[in-house]
Amino acid sequence: MRRVLTFILAGGKGERLWPLTRDRAKPAVPFGGVYRIIDFSLSNCLNSGLRRIYVLTQYKSASLEKHLRLAWNILSSELNECIEVLPAQQRIGEVWYRGTADAIYQNIYVVKSEQPEEVLILAGDHVYKMNYARMVDFHRQSNADLCVAVLRLRPEDNLSHFGIVEMDNAAQITSFKEKPKLEPLGAEETVFASMGIYLFKSRVLLEILGRQAIEERRQYDFGRDIIPEMLKQGYKVVAYDFFDKAKNKPRYWRDIGTIDAYYAANMDLVAEPSIFNLYDRKWPLRTYQEQFPPVKTVSLNKRGVGILLNSLVSGGSIISGKRLERSVLSYNVCIKEGCEVTDAVLMEGVRLGNNAKVKRAIIDKDVDVPSGTVIGYDTEQDKKNFFVSDCGIVVVAKKTEIK
Repeated sequence: MRRVLTFILAGGKGERLWPLTRDRAKPAVPFGGVYRIIDFSLSNCLNSGLRRIYVLTQYKSASLEKHLRLAWNILSSELNECIEVLPAQQRIGEVWYRGTADAIYQNIYVVKSEQPEEVLILAGDHVYKMNYARMVDFHRQSNADLCVAVLRLRPEDNLSHFGIVEMDNAAQITSFKEKPKLEPLGAEETVFASMGIYLFKSRVLLEILGRQAIEERRQYDFGRDIIPEMLKQGYKVVAYDFFDKAKNKPRYWRDIGTIDAYYAANMDLVAEPSIFNLYDRKWPLRTYQEQFPPVKTVSLNKRGVGILLNSLVSGGSIISGKRLERSVLSYNVCIKEGCEVTDAVLMEGVRLGNNAKVKRAIIDKDVDVPSGTVIGYDTEQDKKNFFVSDCGIVVVAKKTEIK
């Protein structure tokens, strides 16, 4: 694995995740109480034995870079190990990153300098656990020029957002179409969709990202441009099926590029039984842990005790409320007497006044919710004050003043 160089693409605007990305890059959005989204890709890297990792940033990257500095400054440069931030620099021309392939092209000097055997390209905005060493082994055994990680998806998985792969019995890809319009599928049918994880032979990556491909042909994206062109030119492109054969089902992977997907992934953490396990010590998930005291629950009267069910509650939080159920609380959240919180995500520093009610909502950092406020119960009223997603999830943006 030391012969593999890793790039994590973390520069996208995340427009579909607005307003959570109003002030931060998508990979820096808090998730699961104590994590940032990028922690999952980085944890996968360390657990897989990868030790040369470059994070490509661009859009509103200050909070992301701060998090990487605090949480991930853990490798030894003396051992040729690093997790290093590469901000967009306009090293080639006067343009910013125009796509996934262009982002690598503008940092191709790193590949030439490091001289790896393979280059692994990841996205910084997915939630999953994956041992990349298995994909590397499959790539090498196949003697492939490029290996694309794929997932089996069903019609209900919103296939229009994915690159769709067709392959033969030997897992060699015969067709790759980025976000195509598909014929309706049967209820039990599946398709292979790209996970946005690419493993190249270093020599091949240097060949295909030459100036002719990027500048003259304007091929800026791996899924839309580069992979279909490689298939035309006869390169060997194979698919690595991210499938759990023991359980006979696809492994957990979520692209949380929209508010509804982000919300659903958080709810997966508090489902019973849990759909995504944060507690596997054989595959630890790292992050920066702020210094807060333990969680405290308080009963302020004799009218009965509060109820706390199926929720994640992070350090520094004080809960005096009436009911907290199926919710994810980040650090330093305060829920006062009489509050009801159901199916919600509350980020760091959120304060709920007495008797506030919150349901099916995401409340971003440092929002004070006045006593008696009701959020998530009246869609039309919520739309007048907050952002409401297609599925009816209410989002209260960071530091919103609620009157």
